[in-house]
Amino acid sequence: MFPDDLSYSSQHEWVRVGSGATVRIGITSFAADALGDIVFVSLPQVGEEVARDDACAEVESTKSVSDVYSPASGVVTSVNELLATNPESVNTDPYGDGWLFELELSDSSELDDLLDSEEYAATIDE
Repeated sequence: MFPDDLSYSSQHEWVRVGSGATVRIGITSFAADALGDIVFVSLPQVGEEVARDDACAEVESTKSVSDVYSPASGVVTSVNELLATNPESVNTDPYGDGWLFELELSDSSELDDLLDSEEYAATIDE
């Protein structure tokens, strides 16, 4: 249901560990489906420092505007420029082209608090 190679937050973000201390972050297919048709994405600035659980991005759909919370602390190293012209990628490919931003972690141990795919799926079923 959810990719096994990712970690998940209880706020419906996913984390893909890359090389070194850099991770890629997006929202889950569950969150994208709940939001409906995504029409705009506001991303953090490259170089911005974020703390775990800080609201650092927004996803706007035809239904509402929702905050995206950083699942870890660090510095934003990259944002998905594709979303400026194709925000619907978050709906159609949330784990691929619909990623939001990359973060250089300041404390990789924060990732230990995230959920695996089965644990995340269980939180949705509750």
